[in-house]
Formats: sequence, structure tokens, C-alpha cells
Amino acid sequence: MNIPSSILTMLAGIALTLASIWYGQNHGLMPVEASRDAELIDGLFNTMMTIGTAIFLLVEGVLLVCLVKFRRRPGDTSDGPPIEGNISLEIVWTAIPVVIVLVLGVYSFDVYNSMGGFDPEAAQDPSAVQVAMLPGDSEVMPLIEGASHPMGHQHLALGIGASPETAGKPADLTVNVLGLQYAWIFTYPDLGITAGELHVPVNKDVRLLLKAQDVIHAFWLPEFRLKQDVMPGSLQSELRFTPTRAGEYPIICAELCGPYHGAMASKLYVHTPEEYETWLQSQVANRPDQVQTIASTSDPNVNYLAPFSQQLNQQWGIDRALEHLHSQVHSQAQVHSQAQVHSQAQVHAQMDRSMELTADHSNLQQLIAHPAA
Repeated sequence: MNIPSSILTMLAGIALTLASIWYGQNHGLMPVEASRDAELIDGLFNTMMTIGTAIFLLVEGVLLVCLVKFRRRPGDTSDGPPIEGNISLEIVWTAIPVVIVLVLGVYSFDVYNSMGGFDPEAAQDPSAVQVAMLPGDSEVMPLIEGASHPMGHQHLALGIGASPETAGKPADLTVNVLGLQYAWIFTYPDLGITAGELHVPVNKDVRLLLKAQDVIHAFWLPEFRLKQDVMPGSLQSELRFTPTRAGEYPIICAELCGPYHGAMASKLYVHTPEEYETWLQSQVANRPDQVQTIASTSDPNVNYLAPFSQQLNQQWGIDRALEHLHSQVHSQAQVHSQAQVHSQAQVHAQMDRSMELTADHSNLQQLIAHPAA
């Protein structure tokens, strides 16, 4: 039975379309979706995978058909037909990629906007800062300060801010993230908690404010489809997302930040409301007591500092006495702040690992410079 070529072409097109759609939705190349942003990104990725699979099958299919149908027959020594070109075919294979690129561009723009990529509030400081760091220095020294002019309208955010649905609304949880060689430190400013791991509740709007202490890092959450460069100096970037799947997920530095870049990792824990409340209570229980008020001018009965102030006044004078008392209160506040930070076991682990890696790097440099030693 001789089947018309038009029918064969139609059947081949149907088979190609079905195979492309199936593989584009079932490729299994991405990790699990753990946030709303991941669903948006995966939708765009699956569309691109479907189109790419269709183009691959079409091109390779045509090549295979041509290899079989137009192969040189035994005994055929003649030349092929002198084909110079086909204007219609060239227009078609130029117009199709143009349309595909335009559609993907509009689609990706919509996805990025839905994620909050064009939120101007995410750009805290658009000025550039040049940073230098000498070996052994623990402080970052800015060489060229960023411009101090007031920030105007920003068309591009430094990270992922509020989505159109949450624009103008405060996040349910704000966490300050500090990247340093080679650790991540997470501070909850509203809760007074500092940790070496990130803990967030499920189905809550989370806002991360990211800065680097030394060099450029990249905060990457593969299961959340989010990655943001973390800059040193005064430049602050932002990531805002809503986790939708409870579990444990890796936090990876995706920017080469030094010889031990591969060891710069942490964990993100997405808790149910009950588990998150339990974690909060455990952190509060391990936190040192708050600094007690030394004196209150509103209570006339509180005069237990009078003997000390008189003694100090007799020895040093009233001005020096007040200065001494102020320095004592300030020192107590500093001790409390340091104790609160270092009370977290995770922070200790992260910082110890960072110091060990830095020491190993210094020893390696000395060994290379002085092999005989």
C-alpha cells in the first residue's frame, strides 16, 4: 500500500509533538519544587525543554531521512542536482526561530515579574563599591565609596523582591544573611536570634537581606530555583520567596570565593508551624538573659547607685564618674551582645570551620613559598 507523503508528514508531526510534550514535562532534570517561584521557573524550563526537544527531533529526523532516501546508489557516479537555494524555505526557518525567541522572551519577562524581579524596593543601594582585602585582614577596606546621592526610581532590582500580589506588604519573616569565607550567618532581627542555619515556616512570605563581609558570594537554593550574588561593602541584595514544601534543603555558594569555596555550605529547614514554634522556643531558651536595667529615673526609690557615684565623685570628680559609669554600662551591653551571638552552636561551628579553612590556606601558601621549611 502506497501511503501519500502528506499523510506520512502529518503522522510524523503528530508523533513528534506528542513525544516533545511528554519529554518536556517528564524529563526529571530538576530537583523537587519547594517554593512558589520554583513552580514558575519550572513552567518556563519545561516549555523551553519541549521546544528544544521538538527542534532536536525534527532536525535529526530530517537528517536520517535524507541519509536513507538520498544516499548514493551502487553504480551511481553522477553528480547531484545543482540546487542553489530556496527563498521560501529560508524565510520559514528564519521566521520560526524569531517567533520562538519572542514568545520565550515575553514568557520569561512575565515569570520574572511574577517572582518580584522588577520590584524597585529590592534595590537598597545601587551605588558601586570597590573593595580590597589584604591577607590576614578581617575587615573590608573600601577603596572607592559609592555615590551618596538619593536613590531614584530603579527599573531593575538587586535580587527578587515582592511579587505584584505582595507589593507594599511587609514580609512575614525577615532574616539578615551575612556571607563570609567560608560560612553563612543568619540573624533574625525581630527575634534576637543568630544561627548558622536558616529556619523558616512553610507557606509564609520570607525576606532575606544579603550582604558579604569579604568577597563576592552567591546564595543558591536549588530546590527554590533562586540564586543571588551577595556583594561586599554597602550594597545589599534581597531574596523574597514563599516556601511551599517542608523539609531540609542545601544552601550553596555558587560563586568562586576562595580556595575552600566548595566547603561553604549550610542548610535551610522549612518547618510546619508547630515545628517552627518549637525551634523558636529552643532558641529563646538557650539565649542568655537580657541585660537588666541598672537605674530608672522615673522611680524615685531607686537610689542604690548613689554611694558608688559619691565615691567616684570624690576620687575622680563628677564628670569622670559619669564617664566611668557610662563605660561600664556600655561594656556590659557589649558583653551581652557577644554572648548572645556566640551562644548559638551553629554559629560556632560555621566560624570554626571558616577559621580552620583560612589557616589551612595560609599554611599552604607558606609551604609553596618555602618548600624547604
